[in-house]
This record gives sequence, C-alpha cells and structure tokens, in this order.
Amino acid sequence: MIPNSFPIARYQFDFVVSEPILLPEYSGSTLRGAFGRALRKIACMTKLEDCKGCPLYRTCPYTNIFETPAPTAHELQKFSQVPNGYIIEPPAWGERLYAEGEKLTFSLVLFGRLIEQLPLIAFAFKRAFDYNVGRGKANLLDIAKVEVDLTRQSILQNGNIIEHQKTIEIPTALDSVAKIKIDTPLRLQENGKPLRVNEMTAERFFISLAKRLSLLSEFHSEPLNLDFGLLKTQIEQIQDDKYLKWQDWTRYSSRQDQRMKLGGVIGEWQFKNLSPELAKLLYLGQWLHCGKNATFGLGKYRITNL
Repeated sequence: MIPNSFPIARYQFDFVVSEPILLPEYSGSTLRGAFGRALRKIACMTKLEDCKGCPLYRTCPYTNIFETPAPTAHELQKFSQVPNGYIIEPPAWGERLYAEGEKLTFSLVLFGRLIEQLPLIAFAFKRAFDYNVGRGKANLLDIAKVEVDLTRQSILQNGNIIEHQKTIEIPTALDSVAKIKIDTPLRLQENGKPLRVNEMTAERFFISLAKRLSLLSEFHSEPLNLDFGLLKTQIEQIQDDKYLKWQDWTRYSSRQDQRMKLGGVIGEWQFKNLSPELAKLLYLGQWLHCGKNATFGLGKYRITNL
C-alpha cells in the first residue's frame, strides 16, 4: 500500500542577476552542473579527483546529495547508480539571456533525508551563482516552499532557513479519471533506447513511476514494499488516450566532452479506471517526475483535472 503522507517538498529559488546570464534551450543540466561543482568545492575534504576512490565516498555530503553511491550488494538487483533524492526544475523551455537586474527563478524538489540538507544545498546554489552560471552571476533573493496549491511560503529569513512543512499529504479521494500534461520530455527506455510515442503504454509509464518511488524510498527514506504484481493487474484495467509528440533537444556533457542529443515525449495523456493506488502514484509523480534524467527536470508532468 502507498502511504498517504510522504517526505517531499518543492522549493522555489529566486535570484536577481548581477552579470548577464545566458541559459540554453533547456537549462536543467546547466543548473545541475553548476550546483554539483559548487557543492563539491564546499563539501569535499580530500580533494581527490575520483570520488569512488576516496575513503569518504559513502559518507561524504557531496556524494550522498549529488551522486548517491550505489550499494555494494542488493537482494534484488545490481545497481550501477541509484536515483538521486533531488530534482531540478529549470525555467521555462527556450534559450534566454537574463539581463542585469532581472529575476531568475527555478524550483527544486527534495525527497526524504535530503530535505534536512536544504541549508547546505541552498548554500551550494548561492555559491554557484556567486561564481559563474551561464557565463554570468546572480544574488540569492529568496527561497520559498511551494505548496500543493502553488501558493508560496518564504522560508529564508536573515540568510537562514526557517522551519516549515516538509511532507505532502495525498488527498483521500482521488478521481479514477485523470489527465496529465507532460511539460518536459519523458524518456522511458528499453535496452538503452528511448521509447517513441507508439511504444509508450500505460503499463510502462506506471511501472516506471512505481519503481522510481520504490527506489527513492529505499535509498533516501524508509523502504516501501510495493506489490508490483497487484499494480500490474490494476494497470491492465486502465483505458488511456494519448496526445503525445516527440521533442528533441541537445545538451553538452562536460564529463564526456561532447554534445548529446536527447529527446522524449511531451503532450497530454488521459487515464480512465485508475485504482486508488495508481491514482496515488500518479499524484506523487507530479513531484518526482518519471523516466530517465529526472534529476535535471525531465519527465515533469502535472494532473490538469484536479
């Protein structure tokens, strides 16, 4: 059973630009890269080039926040990597130059224990923009907790994070019919290849969501024992209508020193005959995203009929 309460929080970061910042077509990976570099400079104590060879690899704040270490052994499967407990939600799609004095805003979702690391995470983002993001700089203006109804609660006072609600409550009566709007490319993969529009099925989508929730809970909170057999039986009852299209985009990978063409599906997708468990799963996915590269904001969707 999926609980009715989860340790999940969405935060909005507001910066004011001090030197012009140029963000690419999709800036999620740019923001993630800047965040990672700043966090490593702050948290790394050994200054070794290779984190995996560091004696502090499994206890370091940098790795536990930015690149969660995979377990050395697991009863179900072997992991090369595990999902990170944060999701960066960048500004709206499209290349943009932010002029001096303009506000630059993006959101960050934190899951489980990473919520308690918000002060360090916020400091890393501040340092990143103090130094260089998109060839420019910006000053931190505010951090707000974004509620389910999209209202904002400022939680930054005198440079410190104040106490605030750190869980979301799933509504007790969710509709068995739901329509979602996928805002950023959803990349579900099979054998290393992304699924195209005609290959997308309700089963692939919901099982991917369930696996993501299960792994996030296991590695960043408390283990969640989902009955995947039961979920698959419930998924078989779903009727769905898709209004999806493929969207490509390109990003530069500093790690691989090359430009990478990525893509996924966007658009609308309607589901009927959702069981209460699947309706809960769909609701939670609005924070957790779905599919590959969710860490820098891909697979973001929202339920439009709530």
